[in-house]
Amino acid sequence: MSLHQKKHPNLERILDHARTVSLEKSSKVLILSDLHIGNGGRRDEFRRNADLVSSMLSGYYHPEGYSLLLNGDIEELFKFPLDGITSEWGDLYTLFRSFQKNGFFWKTVGNHDAELTGNRSYPLASHLVDAIKLQYGEESLLVFHGHQASVLFWETYPLFSRAVVFFLRYIAKPVGIRNFSIAYNSRRRFAIEKSIYEFSNQAKVVSIIGHTHRPLFESLSKVDYLNYRIEELCRAYCNAEAEEKAGIELKIAGLKGELEACYREGKRIGLRSGLYNNITIPSVFNSGCAIGKRGITALEIEGDRIRLVYWYNGKQSRKFKSDRDNSAYELGDTGYSRIVLNEDSLDYVFSRLHLLA
Repeated sequence: MSLHQKKHPNLERILDHARTVSLEKSSKVLILSDLHIGNGGRRDEFRRNADLVSSMLSGYYHPEGYSLLLNGDIEELFKFPLDGITSEWGDLYTLFRSFQKNGFFWKTVGNHDAELTGNRSYPLASHLVDAIKLQYGEESLLVFHGHQASVLFWETYPLFSRAVVFFLRYIAKPVGIRNFSIAYNSRRRFAIEKSIYEFSNQAKVVSIIGHTHRPLFESLSKVDYLNYRIEELCRAYCNAEAEEKAGIELKIAGLKGELEACYREGKRIGLRSGLYNNITIPSVFNSGCAIGKRGITALEIEGDRIRLVYWYNGKQSRKFKSDRDNSAYELGDTGYSRIVLNEDSLDYVFSRLHLLA
């Protein structure tokens, strides 16, 4: 028995039983997670970004030929009954299913929608799986929600979670108590990401998760990424021409300001930590969530490239500022825009994984 089988038996089981989908050179895949769709009322967190999600799916990803992976917690069943959700968002479910024509459409199970397993009346029942293994040549990208790595019983087992459902629907929601989600607890969030990071490195797979609502690209949190870019720009500065140095100085100043803001807000925990690894291995990606106040993040795979993208309405949020000199794509007259936050080659990702893990 290997080390990762001993330490992460649940994640090993997911890897062994995931549905395999082969990626071709022409494949385009959109990965979204954590929509937390409710009943359309004022307590429905999805409502603020519902038009954005619908517009980008119907106006960009579907006509561009993308397949779709919804990576768990699509419905918020801890707070709302399924009937209220499906009756409110029937057109959105139709839009989801239409991506099957582009190649494939699958939805993985999260902890907030786990009770849908085995429900034949669920509109996406035939598309529901525990995990998807995207086969890229000889390499594997394992797409699963991420709650399976939790040590908390209620986040992993739907039968036990019924007590949580009762509390949130009938006690917490009426009196306005905030959902005690993993996304609001940085210590638990880090513990889950760390566990998946260890498993992925040992199994030599790339894990694509949701659950924690924190975008990760190549295992880098925002703090990690900012540190990495500052270091990268400092090295470029040494060999830059005089006219280029001024631009690099401005970029570094901007990145330093963002980094200082992260530390003021307490966003210090990242996977690039000397506590257990001094070298960042690009084995964990997280698409973030679709209930952000400033917009939503998602992951795209196109051929041999993987991207973390940000969709937003109106003026670009400083929180997701990119220094990669990539201009925003405006989606017609919708008022919505898309910007690439980070992008890399899958071949590089897997080469680094095998060399360093």
